Amino acid sequence: MEAVSFNLDRTTLTALSRVSKFSSKPTSNLFFSCPLTRSDSRRKRNFGLRIVGCLDKKRGVSEAKNGFLLAVNGDHLVKRVGRGVLGFAAAVSLCCDSPAFAESLTVAFPVSHTREVNTVQRTLVEAWGLIRETFIDPTFNHQDWDLKLQQTMVEMFPLRSEDAAYNKIKGMLSTLGDPFTRIISPKEYQSFRIGSDGNLQGVGLFVNVEPKTGHLVVLSCIENSPAARAGIHEGDELMEINGERLDGVASEAAAQKLRGRVGTTVTVKVHSVDDLGSSCIREVKIPREVIRLSPISSAIIPHKAPDGHLAKTGYVKLSTFSQTAAAEMENTVHEMESQGVQSYILDLRNNPGGLVKAGLDVAQIWLDGTETLVNTIDRDGNMIPISMIDGHAITHDPLVVLVNEGSASASEILAGALHDNGRAILVGHRTFGKGKIQSVTELHDGSALFVTVAKYLSPALHDIDQVGITPDVQCTTDFLNSPKDSFKNGSSDSSLESDSCILVAEHQLDVQESEGSAS
Repeated sequence: MEAVSFNLDRTTLTALSRVSKFSSKPTSNLFFSCPLTRSDSRRKRNFGLRIVGCLDKKRGVSEAKNGFLLAVNGDHLVKRVGRGVLGFAAAVSLCCDSPAFAESLTVAFPVSHTREVNTVQRTLVEAWGLIRETFIDPTFNHQDWDLKLQQTMVEMFPLRSEDAAYNKIKGMLSTLGDPFTRIISPKEYQSFRIGSDGNLQGVGLFVNVEPKTGHLVVLSCIENSPAARAGIHEGDELMEINGERLDGVASEAAAQKLRGRVGTTVTVKVHSVDDLGSSCIREVKIPREVIRLSPISSAIIPHKAPDGHLAKTGYVKLSTFSQTAAAEMENTVHEMESQGVQSYILDLRNNPGGLVKAGLDVAQIWLDGTETLVNTIDRDGNMIPISMIDGHAITHDPLVVLVNEGSASASEILAGALHDNGRAILVGHRTFGKGKIQSVTELHDGSALFVTVAKYLSPALHDIDQVGITPDVQCTTDFLNSPKDSFKNGSSDSSLESDSCILVAEHQLDVQESEGSAS
């Protein structure tokens, strides 16, 4: 899920300009650049989408007084939903903006009389238009994308529920053959934004359904959060929230119940088992607060260098690429530099990605000059290098990056940038292999559309998609588990010292230091 918003060399981003305009809230301008099948099929022309009214079988296309009107063009967006309209159909017109092309292409489809479904029909048109303009595959998986809109509208017409209508949109998107192009509900988008923004209003619990029992258990509790102060711990079972049983409730639905406005409270019934095996059930009332989610965990690991002196290695684990990731990474590295750290381990294991811009910003903390960070390939096959402008690294100390099969997307962009520019050695296991970038657009109803808009190659032009990045030094499978979050920021911990991949990384840092001394 990667948003394409780069504050780098803007001259390299011209070809992506048509993508970035969809990176915020929806616009009333839905224009499409598509090849015509008539006149000159090799030229591209701009089309405007217009749902022009109701189709009366006797009178043709017209605007009925009590009908449905949705006009989307360069000037305005108008929507009027009438009542009791029967036997009509809306019409979508694709009108060319060139006077040389006189014909307009019109497809007709029925407008639902169920208000909820009618709203989703509008969402369908929005999603269809964004994909038509920006999707990486201009053949839309070798199908007629205009016909797909018509078919989906017809299938949506008899439905009576919002969920069923959304499933039709999801079905249409699935035909693109790209699992990363998808639509999510307003609630799901809210959760996505929480992960990206780094803040939420709640109690500070991460919960999940235990597969074997189906019970809702606490995965982790944020330090100093309201839940932690209430004595809730990892492994506790949540039985009720505000008196409502949680049997069969999904983890996301439970998380939504725990969130709420700052200053309100939530009552949770918890089943706990202590270290001696004694269990108890208790109810606790927990206040909701602003919870800050830090993507950074850090520690300083002391170890003996080959020449016998005591060296300090800065360990930094980055769990996700949120909006705050680069700033927090920069602060952490500055603090470690002030404490005399002489080498670094950057742990990207099990980091699934996040914001592309965050990954590129983190890369610039470690790199100098005008290095290329990543190469993007647009829907027309044009390769666009994204490079720094006069970068200045915070530190030039030796660096090892830890990766594994859980390192994906923005993690792979960062690992590739640091490796291919000769800044870091990679240790661990082959990465996931997600070499695609998605734009994220909030639609009119609060849902969000993720569209794959570009592919990327590493600076050395290595294809990552479905291939991954092979590290310079591998750890065995037993060593691939990321260390637990049991250590406190800024201090060493036995869980780090017993992590064999970190031991391998320290060895590689010693080798780099020895080679540097020899030269």
